[in-house]
Amino acid sequence: MTERTERIERAKEHFAKILEEQLIRVESMKESQDWIDYDRLTPIIIGVIGGDGIGPYIAKEAKRVLEFLLENEVATGRVVIKDIEGLTIENRAKAMKAIPDDVLQEIRGCHILLKGPLHTPKKGDSWPNIESGNVAMRRELDLFANVRPVRVPEQGIDWIFFRENTEGAYVLGSKGINVTDDLAIDFTAVTTQGSERIIRMAFEYARRNDIHKLTVITKANVIKTTDGKFLNIASQIARDYPEIEWDDWFIDIMTAKLIDPKRRTQFRVMVMPNLYGDILTDEAAEFQGGVGTAGSANIGKRYAMFEAIHGTAPRMVEDGRGQYADPSSMLRATVMLLNHIGFHEKGKRLEKTLDICSQYEKKFVITGREDGVTGAKFADYIMETIQDESS
Repeated sequence: MTERTERIERAKEHFAKILEEQLIRVESMKESQDWIDYDRLTPIIIGVIGGDGIGPYIAKEAKRVLEFLLENEVATGRVVIKDIEGLTIENRAKAMKAIPDDVLQEIRGCHILLKGPLHTPKKGDSWPNIESGNVAMRRELDLFANVRPVRVPEQGIDWIFFRENTEGAYVLGSKGINVTDDLAIDFTAVTTQGSERIIRMAFEYARRNDIHKLTVITKANVIKTTDGKFLNIASQIARDYPEIEWDDWFIDIMTAKLIDPKRRTQFRVMVMPNLYGDILTDEAAEFQGGVGTAGSANIGKRYAMFEAIHGTAPRMVEDGRGQYADPSSMLRATVMLLNHIGFHEKGKRLEKTLDICSQYEKKFVITGREDGVTGAKFADYIMETIQDESS
């Protein structure tokens, strides 16, 4: 057997293992359990994860605001809010796991997670090249829907993005193979079940909120098999929602149209595979003030996680500026958390206050440096404004 043949055989074995894993995942989705009912759940356990870099700073402030808003519910035992320690790059590197076993067990003991950003090592990093903690958590908890809203009322922008969270290039991003020194292969995967549930969730959101426009985003003209499957399933599901006008756009032109002032206000609900969602939502967040201001929901049937969409900003911490990190991203995530577990009025109050404090009144401004206020001062400003608005 030649060296080339041996390499091909090893690659085939590698691919066979991936196929087996994915087929098992399909069977698991077919047997998926019912949605959790938070109205019948006492207590609702919310775990707060600091993460890495500026994560612990902004998570602390988000937790303070959450405790402020849920003061009565915590006092009566309806809600329990607790810190989950240990999901740091140091502990993950020591365990050589994306999520150490003891931390995963503690996470599974919660119903809801509010999470700061995690460091994801890359090739050449000083840390071991372990799998992304974010990707691993989405897979372990089956958090299949990544939901990211972006609102800039004065520009007529009111978008909500539904990004598939457990498939595509990301779910297999750590399973590529170097066939030879000259040839590297990565994989992507799309399933009927995975596509159906994220697309239907987007249509259901549009129906519940009386929104009559939905856009599906792919690159199905080039990525014909997987993206083509996603788009075909969307066309089938759309038949169940005749009151909703839907269209489809390719990811490249969509990134352009989001910055087109005439076109961008026409988009409302958007649904797409994993990688495209990551790219597009970061671009969209710039209209709201950057990724530091945007929150994100990761929703499954049994668990839900709410987080900032930005990174860990290690340079801020190295420069001693961690306390000046903007907690707005996690506060926006807290809005979604409150809405998800049924406290809609509290969620609306926080969302309105964030708009007032960050886009209109701007009494205190965060710059990330000493010429702006600290995250703690901004959180105080938020809570004082909520109190003033309520009185």
